[in-house]
Amino acid sequence: MTTYFVTRHQGAVNWAKQQGIKVDQQTEHLDPGQIKQGDTIIGSLPVNLAADICRRGGRYLHLSLDLPQKLRGQELTAEDMIRCNARIEEFTIIRKP
Repeated sequence: MTTYFVTRHQGAVNWAKQQGIKVDQQTEHLDPGQIKQGDTIIGSLPVNLAADICRRGGRYLHLSLDLPQKLRGQELTAEDMIRCNARIEEFTIIRKP
């Protein structure tokens, strides 16, 4: 079982380290086809990719922020993320036919 952290943001990587989040592999891009039963994926992924992760038996942990509009589109530091109530929330997403 592998824990992936999907982000291209150094602030998020630093935040995760400060929070003691254990990660086996940090990556900027995730191919859902590589996910195996029991893998854990942490990130802020599009819902269709999160659904694929869940369908393959992976756990999807969403990196959530209460981000004010003035900070959207900016690179955040770990400290910015703390101020924006960064947290990990587990979601199970099911694609309906």
